[in-house]
Amino acid sequence: MTTVETDSAKSDRKAEGRAASRSRAESDRKSEGRAASRRRAKSDVWTVLGLLQWTRDHFSACGIETPRLDAECLLAFALGVDRLRLYMEFDKPVSRAERSGYRDLVRRRAGERVPVAQLVGRKEFWSLPLRVTADVLVPRPDTETLVAVALDRLPDCDAEVGVLDVGTGSGAVALAIASERPKARVTATDVSAPSLEVARSNAAELGLADRMRFLRGPDFEPVAGERFDLVVSNPPYIAETLRDRLPPELAHEPPGALFAGPDGLAVLRVLAAGVGGVLESGAGAAFEVSPEQAPQVADWCREAGLLDVTVARDLGSRPRVVWARKPGEGAP
Repeated sequence: MTTVETDSAKSDRKAEGRAASRSRAESDRKSEGRAASRRRAKSDVWTVLGLLQWTRDHFSACGIETPRLDAECLLAFALGVDRLRLYMEFDKPVSRAERSGYRDLVRRRAGERVPVAQLVGRKEFWSLPLRVTADVLVPRPDTETLVAVALDRLPDCDAEVGVLDVGTGSGAVALAIASERPKARVTATDVSAPSLEVARSNAAELGLADRMRFLRGPDFEPVAGERFDLVVSNPPYIAETLRDRLPPELAHEPPGALFAGPDGLAVLRVLAAGVGGVLESGAGAAFEVSPEQAPQVADWCREAGLLDVTVARDLGSRPRVVWARKPGEGAP
């Protein structure tokens, strides 16, 4: 007697076949992967491109915002070359010794979230190579807005001008202005002695030390009785209440360069109220702020009798720098 296969049985048999096919395919993939791993382990060959791709994927999985850039910066540092050289040597094998140093950098970046600038000890700002350490705030691209505003209000001329940078940190803003204005004599202050040492070393490396002066102290105390043609400051302006909600990288930067009281305005309040006392007649000041602080700081400048109060936006179109000018001779 002939046995007739039901539709249900046919369906079950086809499903079993598909499952078996998938299982064989998965097994083949795993076998290929194990074979590739054995080949790599046997040859122990990692190329520049291979390391960059692996690190990029690892950093992405860890939630790092710029995985490819960070990988390139760290590998270039570990190999002692610039990033352009990496692109020219994608197929170059990387030795075991070189990988060992690179592996530690990757671990600290991904696991401890140490900023890349601190790992390599350098950060470019305004096209200037600056030394950075855990004692100074890593210069941010948004702070270049502060430099741009300052330079726009400080024309390049033959006469010497005095510039004051309050809270200089690595010296980034002060050195950028000095590099662009050969007649500027720049005074840079900070409450941190280690920060001032970093700033001094940067000035020396850039050949600008002869036009720089570094003084220790808060706010305007180190320059009491002096007057300047321009005052700039990128002070701490993060609220203490936000400390637990910040990116983990900031835990590696000096708290004194980040936080300024419960509302983040403790230092800016003092600077806005007192800057008129250190400005020459008609001279101006520029303060970096957090975007939401701009209206308040602008109001404080007006209350202090300053004129032409304006707010400049950063590269992301966020309010970033408050500018104000002291009345000149005969001005109301």
